[in-house]
Amino acid sequence: MGYFASRAAAFGPVSAEAVIATFYNFNPQVVRKAIPAAWHLASPADILDARLNAADTTLRRVLGDAVDSPEMSHAAELAREAAQAISGELSGRPLYAAHTALPWPAAPHLVLWHAATLLREFRGDGHLAALLAAGLSGIEALVTHAATGAVPAETLRTTRGWTETDWAAAESRLEERGRLRDGLLTEQGRGEREAIEEATDRMSRAPYAALGDDRCQELSFLVRPWSKQVAAELIPWAAARNSGNLRTPRTS
Repeated sequence: MGYFASRAAAFGPVSAEAVIATFYNFNPQVVRKAIPAAWHLASPADILDARLNAADTTLRRVLGDAVDSPEMSHAAELAREAAQAISGELSGRPLYAAHTALPWPAAPHLVLWHAATLLREFRGDGHLAALLAAGLSGIEALVTHAATGAVPAETLRTTRGWTETDWAAAESRLEERGRLRDGLLTEQGRGEREAIEEATDRMSRAPYAALGDDRCQELSFLVRPWSKQVAAELIPWAAARNSGNLRTPRTS
């Protein structure tokens, strides 16, 4: 409920169907258990305030003095410029569009966080368009993602609320279509996944093109250490991947 409500609150008190459509790969039954019940516990405005406060508290705890550094202020300026460069590109980007209506915070680390949220939702909306065009359902997209080895299948299945039966059925459908074999991507499946990522990159290029190569590299250099700190503290599977403890899957 906290995840669906905090990310969808920018829409206002929307229906479960709106969340199912824009979040794409969650089990609809799980969404319906949380939405619209969440809006009876707290208003979207209160949830957005709580989300910002949580980001502030967490980033201060994890990053320490870095939140008040000149490097943070500069990174925030660069990220905000990139995010604002696409402020008029709303068509087909529902989650991004909803977040553009939210006010910018004042503190640099929260400006960076809000800019990252905008850029994430801009890319995410484009990614869903690419998945839809490729004919992948939400759970099928998860199965192919897991088959790349980027994220453990169990993590994707359980965090999105799918049962083992649901997962097995999606694997069978992908095998019938030649995308998967023994839980691994076939050559056809890898080609399709690469095409989806390329399409996503192409549809997400505008904010970074506006910033330019040099300043994009500068922004990446500034935020990479903070990103690793956050991942190590808050995302166990990402920390394991960065340390080399996750296996690299075979490909067929």
